[in-house]
Amino acid sequence: MIEAQALTKQFGGRTVVSDITFRSEPGTVTGFLGPNGAGKSTTMRMLVGLSEPDRGEARILGQRYRDLPNPGRRVGILLDASAQHSGRRGREALAVSAQTMGIPAQRVGEVLELVGLDEAAARRRVGEYSLGMRQRLGLAHALLGDPEVLILDEPANGLDPEGMRWMRGLLRGLADRGGTVLLSSHLLAEVEAVADRMMIVGDGRIQAQGTRAELLTESATIVEAADLATLDAALLSAGLATHPADGDRRLVEADPEVIARLAMANDVVLRRLAPAEDTGLERLFFELTTGGGSAPSPNTVSIHPELTGALA
Repeated sequence: MIEAQALTKQFGGRTVVSDITFRSEPGTVTGFLGPNGAGKSTTMRMLVGLSEPDRGEARILGQRYRDLPNPGRRVGILLDASAQHSGRRGREALAVSAQTMGIPAQRVGEVLELVGLDEAAARRRVGEYSLGMRQRLGLAHALLGDPEVLILDEPANGLDPEGMRWMRGLLRGLADRGGTVLLSSHLLAEVEAVADRMMIVGDGRIQAQGTRAELLTESATIVEAADLATLDAALLSAGLATHPADGDRRLVEADPEVIARLAMANDVVLRRLAPAEDTGLERLFFELTTGGGSAPSPNTVSIHPELTGALA
């Protein structure tokens, strides 16, 4: 269990995190989504006591992180894969951590195998690692104590597609065994593939949170027509919100049946008419994090989407 209540933090008179409140339950993966600079990392640092909140509090497994006995055995953390001793060898770095936490030495070999670092990689110095290898070593540190809770900040950075697929399976497996996972990322597709619940943060505030079904409460349809000008005029006359999409398509905030009847009434031939389910979260993400409209309260979602390119 991870609980945050009204976490707020200022730097240099600027509020970077404001009233962040959420719960991550056992048995779930919670995705913490937002663009770079949205306040995700600062929130995670407050969760584990690396940054003191100006207001609010955080609890992990019912206590402040710093009050947990031998916290590394219960909470695995990866906040910055680059913050590792570059002069140590991979196996050595893990062995030092294991000794500090009172973990049997054989666990080092187990987690190295688990994260896909072979013996040759384990003997290399961390300073020679690629970013992806550092991420795997950081995950090995987080998993060393076989923790109940994982808190990971951008763990997919530097991983190739196969590595990201592996990581999703790892996190899903831990949650399915009753663990709690909080996963921060700006990569919407990666979080959506594994998360049970998602929080979208922008300008230091949670703009929306819930399951995918709870977040996507409105219908949208992709439309392609031979006569776009007539279609646009008909949609405008009917008061339907319309947004340009790729090529000669439109994204319309209405059910396909509504648009089909409108097109027939105006003698517009449709080339394509399909639900825009696959773009829904992307539209919501961009709307809530790029100032596309006024921010709703943390537990309310108002969708006034616009279709943009895929996330980088």
